[in-house]
Formats: sequence, structure tokens, C-alpha cells
Amino acid sequence: MKRSIITYISVFSLLLSVGVVDNLKAQSKVGTTAATFLTIGTGARGSALGHAYTSTARGADALFWNVSGSAIPNKNNLGSVMFTNFKMFADIDYNALGVAIPITKQGGVIGLSASTVQYGTMDVRTGEDPDGTGERFSASDLMIGVSYAQPLTKSFYIGGQMKWVTERIWDMRANTIAIDVGLTLITEYLNGARLAASIQNFGGKMQMDGINVRDTYEPSPEFGGNDRVFVRRELDSWNIPLQFKFGIAIPAIDTKYYRLELLAESHQTNDQNLNGDFGTEFTFMTNSTNFYIRGGYKDLFLGDYVDGHITYGAGFDMSLSKTRIGFDFAVSRQNYLADVQMIDFRVYF
Repeated sequence: MKRSIITYISVFSLLLSVGVVDNLKAQSKVGTTAATFLTIGTGARGSALGHAYTSTARGADALFWNVSGSAIPNKNNLGSVMFTNFKMFADIDYNALGVAIPITKQGGVIGLSASTVQYGTMDVRTGEDPDGTGERFSASDLMIGVSYAQPLTKSFYIGGQMKWVTERIWDMRANTIAIDVGLTLITEYLNGARLAASIQNFGGKMQMDGINVRDTYEPSPEFGGNDRVFVRRELDSWNIPLQFKFGIAIPAIDTKYYRLELLAESHQTNDQNLNGDFGTEFTFMTNSTNFYIRGGYKDLFLGDYVDGHITYGAGFDMSLSKTRIGFDFAVSRQNYLADVQMIDFRVYF
């Protein structure tokens, strides 16, 4: 049975890497996708680990990395809630909330997730009024997801998620539906090494629509008197950032009081080439409290195409009766823009 599971996840990963990743590589075009906020690392733990989180994500924050991990318990707690917030350059505000609720005796978990990006309010400027017309506009992104995950055996987890994605700028809006699928296998080798694969954001294209594509024009100005012809401009549609990820997590040291885990991951989107992330997490454990120190290096193969590679952070979680609460903090270093600092709050029940 275990051999068949390993074969299954290997074949699944191979088919994805050959059938999907090669196709993505052939279409590698930076900056040609909509809803790029879907690729933002959500949560301080995964971000501090250099985004090498597909294989070890669990609980509510797994809804943003590998949905199958939402069915993996933390200690004896299967249900969880996670909230994260951080600001990026130009006061761009990112918030995300995830909830994982166990609903079956077999360990089935339903998940609810949402993330939003607020770009703030800006002045309307035109060629005639470069200093502003006096009007203001705003822009935002939103994702809402519903998922289900469960263990097929004691060591093999599978999950799927459906997401509604929307982007808005002033009076214009674009919407689509996307799907995530994930697998996680906890092996008996190398102190319980984990293998995981996921596809995220498999869905339709996005096309902006709204009152600003409606206009009037005069088809025959030489004759005059016909300036009330209504037209509608059709804008281009764009793919969303389809992602394939394959990761491995190896507990290099695993004792009663401390643990050192090494993580590596390869991933690719339809607007980037094949890429790699690496991370490590040191855990010090007591009877009721765990303390974490994390570090990572993301986007290894993209070089100067991204602003920063180094990430680090820390956190803890502790038992309160039958509930565990936790806090995590992470920093993503930037070369030219301000460093991104994020904080999480978690509850396991």
C-alpha cells in the first residue's frame, strides 16, 4: 500500500512536471498575467522559510500553499484559524484569513480562506490635468476560497480548493474562478521526510470590464449631427498565475527537545522560468511551548529579476487547555524597496 502511494505521488508529480511545467516554460513571459497577488507568500512561517513551504504547510495557512496540508494536525489539534497582515512598499496593505474545520471522523477538513490587497486611494490625473482633476480612485484585489482535504491513509493527504478571484481599479473589475489541488506524503524514511506537490490557480482568464469601456463617437464627422453612437471597447484578457510546486522536507535532527528541518522546493508559474526555494527551521520544544527560528532563500534562479532573496523569522506556540495559540514574525529583505515585515496569529483547536 505504501509503495503504491509513493508510486502515485511520483507519477502525479512527473505528469505535472512534464505536462504542465514544460508548457509553462514554453510560455514564460514576465508580467503577462493578471491577479499576481495570488503568488504573494501568505503567512509569516512560510515566508520566513523562503517560500519552501509546500511540503510542511499544515492547518489553516496550508490553504494558501498546499491545500492537502490543512488536514495534517498540529499536535492533537486538527482545526485551526490563521490571520496575517503586512504592508508592502507604497503602503500597499495585505491581509489574509484562513479557517480549517474538521467535519468527519476520518479527518476530513473543510477550509475557508480569503486574502485581500488594498492599494490605497490615489488622485485622478489626465493629460489636461497632470496635477489632478480633484477626483480620487482606489484599487484592490480579493480572493475567497472553499476547500476540502482529508487523509487517504495515516501518511497520505489530498485536498482541493475552489477560489473566486477579483481585481478592481476605479470603476473597472475583472473576475474568474480558479482551482487548487495538493498532495502530501509523510514517509518512514529520514526521520519522517515529507514529499508534496500542488497545482494552484488553474482557472480562466481575467478581462476588465466597467463603465470606462463605454463611450460615444461620431462615425462620419464630415457629415455632422451623429455624435450619439454608443460603442464598447473590448479589452484583452489575461491568464492568472498558474503555479506548479514540488517540495521536500527532511528532519535532519529530531530529538525530544529540539528539531532541525531542512526544506527545498522547485516551482514554476506561467510567467516565470523554473525556480527554487530553500529554508530551514529550528524548533526548541518544552512540555507546553514550542519556539521556532527560521531562515530561507527564495527565488534562487531568478537573480536580479526579483528585489530580494533572503528571509528570516521566529515564532512560538503554546498549549492553553485543549487549545494552542501561536505567533509568528517574518522579514523578507529587499535590495531597493523597504523590507517587508509580517506577523501571524494562530489558534489550533
